[in-house]
Amino acid sequence: MITNALPDIPRLYTAICEWLACMVYVAAIYRRIPLHRTFITAAIGLMAMIGIQYAAGSMPISLWIFGMLMAFGGMFVLIVLSTGCGKREGLYISARAFVLGELVASLHWQLVTFTGTNQLPLNHPWLSASILVGTYGACFALAYLTERSNFSSTEATETTVSLTTSTVIITIVTFAMSNLSFVTTNTPFSSRMGYEVFYIRTLVDLCGFALLYAQQEQARRLEANAELVSIEAHLASQHQEYLQSKDNIEAIRRMAHDLKHQIMALRAELDPEQKAQGFADLEASVQRYSAQNHTGNPVLDVILTAKSRSCADKGITLTAVADGSLLKSMSSMDIATLFGNALDNAIEATEKLPDPAQRQIKLALYQQQHFIVIRVENFFDSKLRKDGAGNLRTTKRNDTRSHGFGVKSIRHIVRQYDGEVNVKTDNHWFVLTMLIPVH
Repeated sequence: MITNALPDIPRLYTAICEWLACMVYVAAIYRRIPLHRTFITAAIGLMAMIGIQYAAGSMPISLWIFGMLMAFGGMFVLIVLSTGCGKREGLYISARAFVLGELVASLHWQLVTFTGTNQLPLNHPWLSASILVGTYGACFALAYLTERSNFSSTEATETTVSLTTSTVIITIVTFAMSNLSFVTTNTPFSSRMGYEVFYIRTLVDLCGFALLYAQQEQARRLEANAELVSIEAHLASQHQEYLQSKDNIEAIRRMAHDLKHQIMALRAELDPEQKAQGFADLEASVQRYSAQNHTGNPVLDVILTAKSRSCADKGITLTAVADGSLLKSMSSMDIATLFGNALDNAIEATEKLPDPAQRQIKLALYQQQHFIVIRVENFFDSKLRKDGAGNLRTTKRNDTRSHGFGVKSIRHIVRQYDGEVNVKTDNHWFVLTMLIPVH
């Protein structure tokens, strides 16, 4: 038996606490639904949480665990409906909110019983309300300020099966250890004193919340590192492609030089028909392989020449008007990555078009006032989808994780030069515009 056992936390307080814990994460994570729907769902959810708590309180003590599961289920439904998140993300967030709610509820009631506020006459309700509002307001405001840096408000929270499983396990262990004294006092981790029971409960809940915070912080850093590694690998791949293209173009120039000698040999051909056919074939080859772009920047020349050949092989018309001298302050690797990614994305979208007349790509590089403008346009016939950050979502079902690193690489490079990237569509034309200040 617990000596000097403290009264249980009122069901109304518990319901409000659990609801506020949910609202902390609803405000912190990415919402997929309109704001008015969130408000409506939250208002209904508060009434539902109060009902669940009073329903659980009317059950026999043998169904106490079932009552807690009902409360957790209510929090899960509230978070999913208020944000539009998936089930796994909802489970992950609900587990964190449950621990937060348990922590604040325990801390508040510990303060109430220590000050004796729960024993005040009914003619002093304002004091009890002040402690309630003050404790809940301070704790949940601090929790929001702490957690908002751990979650993105524009992208869904990445929750793997292992991360969600470990979070649920931590939540179960935290809840079990914090409430162990209420089940039995005959363990090394229990207490027989009322105030000590609540102190243990609050301390264990605080440790559980801190552990979940550290877990999310580590997961967020691992995700950011993985994305950075992928972007850097993409940059290196584009630079390697540039170097390979440069070697290929040099080889083509040598081949063109040899072909000119072959043309001279054909001039001595006596058969007029063979001579004419040989000239036609060789001149076509020379025209194809010796065609070069002269923009004023050798790196851009290599990229445009390589992409022009790729477009020609795929029946795509590439029109490029570029002043390469504007890129003199940009590194060769950045130029190769920037234009390589932009043209690769355009080629990938354009080559799928069934109508050859629609397979068009336009590239322009020019200066407008104090900005360098890079514009890449291509025709498309599919519906574009974006996430909350404005990043394009893939239409590939089997390549959802690696997709987007091309556009992310472009944004990464442009921002290094204090520039901005804009994506828009106009009558089935996809327009990618990069603005870079002239320094």
